[in-house]
Amino acid sequence: MIVNRKAGSITLFSFDEDEGLSEHTAPFDAVVTILDGECEVWVAGETSLMKEGETIIFPANIPHALSAITRFKMMLVMIRE
Repeated sequence: MIVNRKAGSITLFSFDEDEGLSEHTAPFDAVVTILDGECEVWVAGETSLMKEGETIIFPANIPHALSAITRFKMMLVMIRE
């Protein structure tokens, strides 16, 4: 974790091919930016392919998941306040 404050956090993640995060919800909005590689993202039942330089918002309390198509890195910004 790079930053962890009351108002939010910034975390870097790295995944190998076929790794990812299973479907879950979070109580806060989250902004994900793909830093390297490609992944498949599911938000509220819709699937998107994402690659380096692209950003997506995961709204609070909405189911979401992601899976690496290639090795990839992402930055997660969690907005708590």
